[in-house]
Amino acid sequence: MKTFRFRPAVEAMDGYVPGEQPKISNLIKINTNENPYPPAPGVYEAIRDFAAEKLRLYPQPTADMVRETIASLHRVTPDMVIAGNGSDDILNIAIRSFCGPELPLACFDPSYSLYPVLARMQEAPVVRIPLTAGFEMPSDAAEQAASANLLIVTRPNAPTGNAFPLAAVRRVIETFGGVVLVDEAYADFADDNCMGLVHEYDNLIVSRTMSKSYSLAGIRFGYAVAGRGLISGMMKIKDSYNVDMLTQYIVRAALSDQAYLNKTRSAILATRARLERELTKLGFSYVPSQTNFLFAVPPDNDGRRFFDVLRENAVIVRYFPGEVTGRHVRISIGTDAEIDKVLEIAAQLYG
Repeated sequence: MKTFRFRPAVEAMDGYVPGEQPKISNLIKINTNENPYPPAPGVYEAIRDFAAEKLRLYPQPTADMVRETIASLHRVTPDMVIAGNGSDDILNIAIRSFCGPELPLACFDPSYSLYPVLARMQEAPVVRIPLTAGFEMPSDAAEQAASANLLIVTRPNAPTGNAFPLAAVRRVIETFGGVVLVDEAYADFADDNCMGLVHEYDNLIVSRTMSKSYSLAGIRFGYAVAGRGLISGMMKIKDSYNVDMLTQYIVRAALSDQAYLNKTRSAILATRARLERELTKLGFSYVPSQTNFLFAVPPDNDGRRFFDVLRENAVIVRYFPGEVTGRHVRISIGTDAEIDKVLEIAAQLYG
């Protein structure tokens, strides 16, 4: 029998573990930051009116229809936009473009745990930059990242939910010697964002996703905006047909309804504010959030216990073990009824 081997880097690495997707239907699932509201009405129309016979054809390989819509939304040109199969695809393209055995990746800790996994696939070293005790970006972040070729700044950060000051991000972009990718998966819930900076800095990439604010996690679409030089290089790396045809129509419809985005965002932010107020009354603390989730610490500082009790009561949130994160649970902002259930359990446990 023939023997085979994976590359040593693959043998040695651990794969990324996504949030649990339980199959039990009666659970309250607020663990993966999905939007509790349905997509925009135009999405339903796009699906209804889509001519299924077109599926025998390949999709437009560079998703130009969507890139033009994104360019108009962000006041850039289409050649400054790249589309992907979720923002994870964009991250993968960026890391494949800029990282390798001699070209490290730098990222913050704690942050999105997929970054180091993607770097290890490229056999790229990872420079982890610890956040401060309050989960802020250290003032010497650019210096700590100096050996890297790509620095990812997650803003707002996950799993903590806070957004680093815009002025601090500017300083990093200006002083870091490589490419800076600002991962803005949650930017639509934040007070400000970095998208406008792409006109100022030729070493900046800003990535976005349709999974959170646009209620489209199920179709997998993300994109990035950057200067033409960066985008043209990343285009060489992407899969030829990385965004399917139906997704392109759906995304265009969703992006075209900014009024609906604003409506659902306002509802989510109002529910988040209520969750913050009520948990505070019960003795919880939390990281000030600019996302659709709350990174909260129960009164006994035992995040695992609260996670387990919620699960016993058919509510799934996210728990991140570890010395820095283990006191917390991450609660996605669900419907008002779902958050009422969380508060009811919390009151029984800590009231």
